[in-house]
Amino acid sequence: MTMISEPLDPAMFDACSPVPVPIRFGDKWTAKIIFCLKAGPRRFSELRVPLRGITPKVLTESLRAMERDGMVTRTAYPEIPPRVEYELTPLGHSLLGPMAACCEWTRAHADELVESREAYENRLDLPA
Repeated sequence: MTMISEPLDPAMFDACSPVPVPIRFGDKWTAKIIFCLKAGPRRFSELRVPLRGITPKVLTESLRAMERDGMVTRTAYPEIPPRVEYELTPLGHSLLGPMAACCEWTRAHADELVESREAYENRLDLPA
């Protein structure tokens, strides 16, 4: 017999509005960019080295979004050739703790996650 639970409150997220979700590190690249910048400022070309697979366009978009949200500063130096550096702000640095907690959780539960995914995929392969 299935228990009927209370319906969800349609206003359950109203307290969060109109502020957009500030946490961007759930996307594919932002957490990696934050990690690359944790020790100090880096140039665009330096960031591309460990971020193999990211296109210049996506890196630019990610950095702009992070700058817009106050996580990164962009400093352009009036030199020839031009030099631009990106650096974490205090707000960006404040994400390092939660990111470390997520990494620790993932390490602690990696085997369970892999097993669950494999079981799910195997279940999908079975004839209906």
